[in-house]
Amino acid sequence: MVPVTTFADVLARQLRSNPGRPLVTYYDQATGERVELSVTTYANWVAKASGLLVEEHGLERGQRLLIDLPPHWLSLVFLGAAWNAGLVVTDAEDADAVVCGPGSVAIWAETAASRPVLACSLLPLGVRFSEQLPAGVHDVGLEVWGQPDGWAPWDPPTPEDPATAWGTEVTTQGELWAAAAGASLSGGDRLLSEADPASPPGTASFCEPLANGGSLVLVAHADPERLAAIAAAERVTGSFPGAAAQD
Repeated sequence: MVPVTTFADVLARQLRSNPGRPLVTYYDQATGERVELSVTTYANWVAKASGLLVEEHGLERGQRLLIDLPPHWLSLVFLGAAWNAGLVVTDAEDADAVVCGPGSVAIWAETAASRPVLACSLLPLGVRFSEQLPAGVHDVGLEVWGQPDGWAPWDPPTPEDPATAWGTEVTTQGELWAAAAGASLSGGDRLLSEADPASPPGTASFCEPLANGGSLVLVAHADPERLAAIAAAERVTGSFPGAAAQD
């Protein structure tokens, strides 16, 4: 296997090998939503989100991003955008920027005067909020569409750049992708998960399929019977043993 070093490297490899294959399939049983992103579509979203974070909001390589979203396909987009730009995904509340959902907008809005706070409506297709957001909070569904489908950093991250910082535990991009590439997954495998992908245990639920040519079926708000039905319909080959889904 070609060594995996950075997020940009592994995504580029997947784009070269099979760009049209499904990469992420997302279900929200509370709304009935089903979204499927191919490798190419995911890469386009990552490019747009990267431009939003860097070009619009001035984040720089090495700064920290807190992703406070429930399990959702946009969490995967902002994970990729952070690593694409050399940002560190963290659970620290004093991060340099925050991406949040509707459930926590009011909390993070209190800090919007001192750092970028980007809110996702979590409505189908990533559209804007239907109501006005608090002062200083940026609507991802409004701002992201103006960004290009292609974006590359002028100062690309290296394998030595930190990728995650959960408490005092820091993992570099090289370490993250070496661990992901060593997972017992292969091309065509489909991993079912309810875990928050922007959490300490949950990142592997996405990194492992991406590194190995597989795909992720991410499910929110499903009862056990419905989860089993989704697994059968999507022909999953394994389940991620991590954190339970969060509301």
